[in-house]
Amino acid sequence: MNLNSVLAVAKRDLRNVKRSRGVLLPLIIVPLIFVIILPVGLGLGAPFLSNLPASNLEQTARLVEQMPPAVQEQLAPYDTVQKMLYVVLVFLFAPMFLILPLMVSSVIAADSFAGEKERKTLEALLYTPTTDAELFLGKVLAAWIPAVLVAFAGFIVYAVCANVAAWPTMGHIFFPNAMWLVLIPWVAPAAAGVGLATTVLVSMRVNTFQEASQLGGIVVLPLVAVVIGQATGVMYLSTGLVAVMGGFLWLIALLLLRRGMRAIRRTTLLTGRGSDS
Repeated sequence: MNLNSVLAVAKRDLRNVKRSRGVLLPLIIVPLIFVIILPVGLGLGAPFLSNLPASNLEQTARLVEQMPPAVQEQLAPYDTVQKMLYVVLVFLFAPMFLILPLMVSSVIAADSFAGEKERKTLEALLYTPTTDAELFLGKVLAAWIPAVLVAFAGFIVYAVCANVAAWPTMGHIFFPNAMWLVLIPWVAPAAAGVGLATTVLVSMRVNTFQEASQLGGIVVLPLVAVVIGQATGVMYLSTGLVAVMGGFLWLIALLLLRRGMRAIRRTTLLTGRGSDS
C-alpha cells in the first residue's frame, strides 16, 4: 500500500470540505453551540437557579440521592445549586459532547462518495492509479483526523468555558473529572470511527450528500438515549462504564471499517451497489 496515495486522497477530500459551505457550516456552528454557548449560558445562569421554586430544588435533591455512591461522593461538598450545575456540565453533557466527533466525521464522510457523485467528480478520482484500499483509507483519514482534532480542541475550550462561567457559583476549578479524561482520548476517537464508517458505507450506496448525511445521522440516536437515561436517573456514566463503552465502540468501528474495505469496488461505486464479498 502506498502511503503517499492515501495521504493524497485525504488531502483532496479536505480541500473539498473547505470549498463546500454545506459541509463547512455545520462543522463550525455545532461545535460553537456545544463547547461555548451551552456551558457559558449554564454557568452564567446558575446563580439564578436559587430562585427556582422549592419543589424543583427538592426534586434535584431526591435525584442526587438516587445516584450511585461514587457520584454522590463527588457531589457531597456542594449545595443544591452547585450539584445541579455539576450534574449537567459533567454528566449530562458527556454523551452530548460525543456528538461532536461523530457529527464531524459523519458530515465529511457523507461528502466522501455521495458528494463526489453529486458534483460529478467521482469518475475522475476512480481513474487515478490508487488502489481501492488506498482510496478507502484516504477518505477515512480525511474524516477521522478532523473529527478527533475537533474533539480534543473542543474539550479544551469546553473546560475553559465551563470553569470560567461557573466560577461565581462553584468557586473553584471542577472540570474535568476522571471520567472525562477517559472519555476524550478513548471514546471520542472511537465514536468518530463509528460515525465515519457507517456514513461511508451509506455514502457508497446513495447519490447525494443530503441522503448520505441523513442516513448516517442515525448513529447519533444511541447517544441521545444515554442522555435521556442519565436525565431520568436510569444510568450514570462512570469512568469504568466509559472505558467499556469505548472498547465496544472501537470494536464496532473496526468491524464496520473492515466491511467498508471489502465493499468498495471501482466497478460498483458509480451504480451505488457495493460488493460485500
